[in-house]
Amino acid sequence: MYEIQIRWAAFPLHPDTPEEGLTLEALFAGRNIDIPQMKSRLKTAAKNFGVDIGDRQETYNSRLAQELGKWAESKSKGDEFHLAVFKAYFINGQNIAKIPILVDIAKSVNLSEKEAQTVLEKRSFSQAVSSDWRRAVEMEIRAVPTFLFNGQSLPGAQQYETLDRLMVTHNVARR
Repeated sequence: MYEIQIRWAAFPLHPDTPEEGLTLEALFAGRNIDIPQMKSRLKTAAKNFGVDIGDRQETYNSRLAQELGKWAESKSKGDEFHLAVFKAYFINGQNIAKIPILVDIAKSVNLSEKEAQTVLEKRSFSQAVSSDWRRAVEMEIRAVPTFLFNGQSLPGAQQYETLDRLMVTHNVARR
């Protein structure tokens, strides 16, 4: 463990996806992408990191989930909320563009359902997400996740050893 502060930042991943979602075939239409092969590589990579993922067939707009995530962070529940959204989306294939689903996810990590509903209806954290999106574009970030550290970026999921070397290179103190 290192003396670092982790900050989640929102990223505009397929921001034009409609609320009802898109099949992966529709999302990647016109591009030469072998979807079964892509999914197989993703499952293998996830397994190598000790992460479970399901066999989702659709993609959903994550904008509202990102906004609610910012709210969860303001309530010191960001990590729990983000992980619960990951599970809902990547393992259970839930549509995280739907307010009732997001409210249930908030409830699952002991956040107020009523407050979550209000935050989503009022779009209280829209500006915070827009700011993150602008920063991602300005920094030319093109992959999720991307690790940023002292002006250096490391795109894509990384092995622990790679992140450990990054910390050692920058003389980050261990806890």
